[in-house]
Formats: sequence, C-alpha cells, structure tokens
Amino acid sequence: MRIITRKRVAAVAAILAVGGGTMAYAYWTTGGSGSGSASTGTTSNIVVNQTGSATGMYPGQTVNLSGTFTNTANPGSVYITAVTAAVHAFSTTAVDANKPACTQADFAIGGTAPVGAEVAHGTGGSWSGLTLTLTDAGTNQDNCKGVTVTIDYTAS
Repeated sequence: MRIITRKRVAAVAAILAVGGGTMAYAYWTTGGSGSGSASTGTTSNIVVNQTGSATGMYPGQTVNLSGTFTNTANPGSVYITAVTAAVHAFSTTAVDANKPACTQADFAIGGTAPVGAEVAHGTGGSWSGLTLTLTDAGTNQDNCKGVTVTIDYTAS
C-alpha cells in the first residue's frame, strides 16, 4: 500500500493548477461584421396665434398684426424663419344689392414678419411686422361694414 504524503498532494495540485491555468488562456480569434440602424424624427406644424384684435376698421385704415406660437405637437424646439399671412377668401351676401359685395380683395396684407429663431416646446416666441389694411377702393364699401375677416397665417 502506498501512503499519500503531503509532498505528493502538493505536486498533483501544482500540476492541475498549471494545466488548468493553461486551459483558461486557450482561445481562438476571429473577425466579424454587423450593422445597426438609427432614425430621425419628423416635425409637426406649429400654431401661429394672433394677439390682439383689429376691430373698428374703416376704408384706408391700416392695423398692425403680431402674435405668438404654440408648439405642443413637437417634443422639442423648431426653427421658424418667418410668418406670412393672407386674407381668407370670402364674399358677403350684399346687404345692399346696389353696392359692391365685400370680398377678400377689399383687404390687403402688408409688411414682413421675419422671426429667425427657435420656438421651444409649449407656447411662446413672438412675431410682428405684418399689417392689415381695409383698402380704400374709391367706391362705396358699405357692404364691408361689420364684416369679420379670417386671416390665414403660415410659419416657415
């Protein structure tokens, strides 16, 4: 019968440790490739608000237009270059059939409204510089009395 001594146990442990250590460092190398993707979002239109009201106009009068923006449809800021406006097409039912009807042609938008700024999420930012004139047509414009016109604003 053989007696296992401490020296023999230590020698076997050392051999296993060296062999096991060598196995831990054994590996193969290789290369590879792959791909991924990222996408950008889009923006939604903002709302152009008119502040104040142009009331009591008469032929030949010009009023200033100004306003703010509502940017709740976008999660972040959007850049606005300018605001433009146009009088929405309409034609009144002639109160006095002997006088010309009042139409969008009786009104004129003038000026420029450069913005050149970022509009943060929410309501804010401002624009100004546009005007609205009830033109003096040189004819009877009684059918424009008491008319409310709609102004269509566009931000770009």
